[in-house]
Amino acid sequence: MLNVAVIMGRLVADPELRHTANDIAVTSFRVAVDRSYARQGTERQTDFIDVVAWRQTAEFVCRYFTKGQMIAVNGSIQTRNYEDRQGNKRTAVEIVASDVSFTGSKRESGGAGAFDGPPPPQQPPALSEPAPAYSSGSSESFEEMFGDDDLPF
Repeated sequence: MLNVAVIMGRLVADPELRHTANDIAVTSFRVAVDRSYARQGTERQTDFIDVVAWRQTAEFVCRYFTKGQMIAVNGSIQTRNYEDRQGNKRTAVEIVASDVSFTGSKRESGGAGAFDGPPPPQQPPALSEPAPAYSSGSSESFEEMFGDDDLPF
């Protein structure tokens, strides 16, 4: 059997970190995912998919993601039954996230969170004397090699 779900979309609201009675981190959030097709003359439809993340994944999502930011979620689909406040039986369908990833550009994310990626490369220090210039040379300056016996590989 196989139960794999992969979605990519935008967060509908800022995720909020909660803890269970046993102090396990958990967050629930909703992702807006555009459908890949649209009927002629109509607007593209959007699905709003509920996601639950636990432990380090929940902490990661709450720390680095905000409303409107692109997110990729990899997990499995889970259904659960519950009773609402009026006593009606309900079924919830959600993705239990096993992995989440950044998908938008840094500009799109607005530099959200403390993660800014690797530092920009540094310019090498200026040399006090210029690098030597080499002329194109001639074939006389090269030694011809015969056979492959001297090659180290």
